[in-house]
Amino acid sequence: MLIALGRRAEELGYDVILMPDHLSMGAPFPSLTLTAEVTTRPRLGTFVLNAGFWNPTLLARDAFAVNTYSEGRLELGLGAGYVREEFVEAGLGWPSAGERVTHLVDTVHKIRTAAEKVGQSMPIMVGGNGDRVLRLAAEQADIVAFAGLKAVPDQTPPLAFITADELDERVKFVQQAAGGRDYESNLLIQSVVVTDDRRGAIEEQIRQFGLDITADFLLDVPAMLVGTYEQIAEQLRAQRDRFGISYVTVLEPAYEAFGPVIPMLRE
Repeated sequence: MLIALGRRAEELGYDVILMPDHLSMGAPFPSLTLTAEVTTRPRLGTFVLNAGFWNPTLLARDAFAVNTYSEGRLELGLGAGYVREEFVEAGLGWPSAGERVTHLVDTVHKIRTAAEKVGQSMPIMVGGNGDRVLRLAAEQADIVAFAGLKAVPDQTPPLAFITADELDERVKFVQQAAGGRDYESNLLIQSVVVTDDRRGAIEEQIRQFGLDITADFLLDVPAMLVGTYEQIAEQLRAQRDRFGISYVTVLEPAYEAFGPVIPMLRE
């Protein structure tokens, strides 16, 4: 399955193939090593590693090995981790948000130092939504990954879509923190729906998932791509112009549907 997915993603024209880091899914580094064997062009990355699962020194060892085996194609994505149940299952307790971010900061600095010592060039992505994580990304990362969702602890599920205005504010926060330093901006797309009836498709999703939001709200959410291939491509061009986002990530269930949009974005 993984081999077929990697080959198909390369065939569709994806520039990067990314692996998540959740206990219910395959181990990221072995998965990337296998994918490197059956692909030649795309970069290979983690989206994103839960830094709390990793000792920074051992993480550096594994990342540099995969980068070497893939002939320099690794892109190391890092985040603070957010799923309490996974921390508990792994026997790590449940560190506070501040403790998780502090460990992420330490991990990024140690990976940077180790890379310089061994002479490896490996882009680092840092993903998140909070001030400390985005400040770290602005100051240290090659790629800043903006979340399409935000945490809302007092609701079920404890997540909500980030609005265009909220993303605007986060983008400006990073720009100010970066102080003119160059970086690439990424956005995680939560859903791709190909249709010639945008509003009807959105209303169906609201009914299907029992969402307490309006169609107008979802039609303006940056992490939702809805419409014909041409409309989706235009939505992404508009987001590039407004937010400076030139790198988008789609989830595995949408990778086939999104494929025809890729050549449109190269025009």
